[in-house]
Amino acid sequence: MPPSPAPQSVSDTTDTLKTVDLTPRIATAIHADKTALLSGVHAAELRDLLEQRGVLVFPQIGFTDSEHIAFTKTLGTFAPERSGEEVYNVTLDTAVNKQADYLKGSLYWHIDGTMNEVPIRASLLSSKVLPADGGGDTEFCNTYAAYDDLSDEDKERVEQLRVMHSAWNTLFYYDPEPDYRTLRRMMAIGDRELPLVWTHQSGRKSLVLGCTARHVIDTEFRESVDLLVRLRDWATQPQFVYRHSWSVGDLVIWDNTGTMHRATPYNPDSGRLLHRTKLEGEEPFE
Repeated sequence: MPPSPAPQSVSDTTDTLKTVDLTPRIATAIHADKTALLSGVHAAELRDLLEQRGVLVFPQIGFTDSEHIAFTKTLGTFAPERSGEEVYNVTLDTAVNKQADYLKGSLYWHIDGTMNEVPIRASLLSSKVLPADGGGDTEFCNTYAAYDDLSDEDKERVEQLRVMHSAWNTLFYYDPEPDYRTLRRMMAIGDRELPLVWTHQSGRKSLVLGCTARHVIDTEFRESVDLLVRLRDWATQPQFVYRHSWSVGDLVIWDNTGTMHRATPYNPDSGRLLHRTKLEGEEPFE
């Protein structure tokens, strides 16, 4: 995928907060004083920007883990991992993350939490170690904008459709012939029926797609696959996508309710390491 277009606009919102739109339809860079960010003085404005732009980038802000956690808490309700840890190691290195194999699915377009009744509101990633041999960018697409730009005919067609999402469906993206034990372990995570078009509490609508989307309910298999792949290709066109090339110290926040994301391929032994925190979800898919 080609690099993101050059910045489109710059605006001063306060003496210490500057925003730069990185593409017309998604992603804004935030230039701000670290102390001000940690104080929460910009929290309301940042939440509004996140909902409008989908992705916020804080270039080389250099948060420590404790600062990363504190900043997350200024933006909403902090969501610890199921294991109770506050910071999650995003890496394919099983020596650092014993569940790293599960992250192989992160190389494909997805929304976090499609197995949950209420998906997380947002994730915050901080870059700690870059891949020694390249790769490992992160791409985001704006699923609000993708819905908005659908033809009226397509909107009418998909408005009432429901899709079965399954965590185990992601397994076949990276392991076409999984062993039975692995399949059963992934199946145990569950399945969930979701709307193809999510009507949010704000009234805005977004598409719910990604590698967990298994089939459209009450639709013939071939037709279902045709529609889901066509919509994924539509939603991930260049005009809806921002690709972030990481520098150590970057922090990126994305609105998990209005975007999909994926990592670009990288060597699992490359040392790539990012730290993630999350915000609790605030509205169900239904």
